[in-house]
Amino acid sequence: MTILDQDAAVARLTTAVRERTATTPLTDDYGPFDIPTAYDLQALVIADRIDQGHRVIGAKLGLTSEAKQKQMKVNEPLYGWLTSDMRIEPGAALVIDQFIQPRVEAEIAFLIGDDLEGDDIGAADVLAATAAVMPAIDVLDSRYAGYSFTLPDVVADNSSSAGFITGPTLVDPTGIDLRLVGVVLEVNGQVVATAAGAAVLGHPASAIAWLVRALARRGEGLEAGMTVLSGACTAAFAVSPGDTVVARVDRLGTVEVACR
Repeated sequence: MTILDQDAAVARLTTAVRERTATTPLTDDYGPFDIPTAYDLQALVIADRIDQGHRVIGAKLGLTSEAKQKQMKVNEPLYGWLTSDMRIEPGAALVIDQFIQPRVEAEIAFLIGDDLEGDDIGAADVLAATAAVMPAIDVLDSRYAGYSFTLPDVVADNSSSAGFITGPTLVDPTGIDLRLVGVVLEVNGQVVATAAGAAVLGHPASAIAWLVRALARRGEGLEAGMTVLSGACTAAFAVSPGDTVVARVDRLGTVEVACR
């Protein structure tokens, strides 16, 4: 991609967010590009949000299951950033018309207590640096029509990051085997998906360790105080006005949001 192509590509994504109108994949017009270039574009998308007065407050992982990786023909996850305008506070609604085509997933969120950086970080390091864990609902919203994209496209689109809600109770992870906790996602009182924490790269902390190592390649890391969504334990489900979404995680509690 040329510099002009990059500027045009970022403008397409940021305009789609502002106008809440889906666009076509970048690769349709600019041809294939590699993952490092996709993260360069993502960084420019985040810079645009910062220019609007929002802050980076966390990160999220995607493609953390082997099944999804095989489907996308990759062998590692992807990540995006969470900004302050994406947080949905407890009791607030998920306002559907603020998005293009929102979907929800159940996740385990980590509140980072100490800075994490370096290319040798493991799951034990992540747990040692974690202040608390909690249930979360990740709100996805691809800026590409019908969620149709290649892997570089979705990375550039900040990995479909759009919103998130975390549970009200902060739980110390000490003594909890997060691989074994059960996760249930309900929509309108019906169970639509179940899983265990091990669905996320074998252990949610392993997913965050991968993230830290990936960030190290770009000279970045996670800062204390950040919230990190460790990856989808369940499939994603589309939501509409009037829906109620509940995520229950054994020993961590419950988080819910009403859609309007």
